[in-house]
Amino acid sequence: MANRRTRHGGWRSGALLVAAVVGAPLLSATPAVAVHGAVPGDFNGDGYRDAVLPAPGANVAGKTGAGAVVVLYGSASGLSTSRRVTITQNSAGVPGAAEADDGFGSATATADLNRDGFADLVVSAPYEDTGRGEDAGMVTVLWGSKKGLTSGTDLPATTAGAYYGLDVAALSTGPGTKTEVLVAGYEGAMSFRGPFSRSGTYGDAVENMYTASVGSVALGDFHHGGFPEDVVVTVRLADLSGGAVYVDPVLGGWQQKGNGLIAATGDVNGDGYADLVVGDPDEPDKAGVDGAPGGRVLVWYGSAQGIAWEAQPVQLTQNTAGVPGASEKGDHFGGALTVADLNRDGLADIVVGAPLEDTGKRNAGQVTVIPGRRTGALGGGAYAFTQDTAGIPGGDEADDAFGTTVSAGDINKDGKAELFIGAAEENFGTGAVWVLPGGTGGPTAKGSRVITAASVGFPQKYNTRLGGYGLLGVI
Repeated sequence: MANRRTRHGGWRSGALLVAAVVGAPLLSATPAVAVHGAVPGDFNGDGYRDAVLPAPGANVAGKTGAGAVVVLYGSASGLSTSRRVTITQNSAGVPGAAEADDGFGSATATADLNRDGFADLVVSAPYEDTGRGEDAGMVTVLWGSKKGLTSGTDLPATTAGAYYGLDVAALSTGPGTKTEVLVAGYEGAMSFRGPFSRSGTYGDAVENMYTASVGSVALGDFHHGGFPEDVVVTVRLADLSGGAVYVDPVLGGWQQKGNGLIAATGDVNGDGYADLVVGDPDEPDKAGVDGAPGGRVLVWYGSAQGIAWEAQPVQLTQNTAGVPGASEKGDHFGGALTVADLNRDGLADIVVGAPLEDTGKRNAGQVTVIPGRRTGALGGGAYAFTQDTAGIPGGDEADDAFGTTVSAGDINKDGKAELFIGAAEENFGTGAVWVLPGGTGGPTAKGSRVITAASVGFPQKYNTRLGGYGLLGVI
């Protein structure tokens, strides 16, 4: 393994972290739990992608909130809760041990890190106590194989900061350094680049402590150079809705025309360059200056020059033409986010969770899909799902937070991506995940199903958080 160092060389003290953002003060914030959920990946190499359902609040062997991850194996007939494996830190081959409130499964990401044809799963436990300290955090790679995810290795942090693993991202655009894992934490971000091996080695580990405490991370090739580029989003800063957004931190400084709490990437306009999408679910800190009532989503388009720090993003809200609903205070539109081509038109679509949307029931939640467009304004053709949408099991109830997490991927190999929607507060916080089948024009409510915590073997009555806790810990 290479020496662990800062991105620009040399060593830096962890004491620099809080003052790193050009004097901008950090707001006190409860650390976010699972920001992203892993997209489905073919962990056992049978040609079908497998679904990942985190349960960071699961009790394990009497340890409250130790956390778990459930993998449902894909097939031509879709998913079955009988074809599953539950992985915890007590599972054979997984580093560490299940302890109370570790939160294993808080954030997850999928990529074939060692390029062996099997997808691998990155799992964080940001509240793990380690030799680095209380709530220091831990990140594990679970390696795919013909038998699925059967062994794991650690991606170690460099410093003694807390909450390592608040979010994780993984992307492989090719061998060697074209494969990367990016980890968020209160000391900044850790970047691990390939080549990776299932024995736990990697090519390089770079510590970025030039940005303030990081709550969300993403990876994308914004200028089509063939290598992943880092995106880090800090925790909330004073005088902003959300935190600062950095692309390739900190070469050009933060994005001056927008901010938020969660980031995702994908080619929304089909020009071959990845675009950056950021959810900013907070109410404006300064009306008319920053943020948007009810929350917003920002889109920065990639180009041959990448994304400039002064670039003006496209803003999307529920008041944008074509987007269902209306912007209302406290909706938290942008509180969950994923980007994927759902209708097979070669354009990535933006899936937005508004987990505290009132739909007739307080904080019942809603998910909106905004199709990608080659030309013209985004928003046209957008559509939304709630638990009251015909065909979706269940019904809207107060405080369910439908849309806590969102992810998408084709699990039955029909070329149409399924949409996964989590509701962390469903059933007294045990949580649930809805699976919407892929259709010709995108996911459809017809034939959708709900997977509850009890149906995948979790007997506890409260706080399992199946599907992940998203940004509910901070919004």
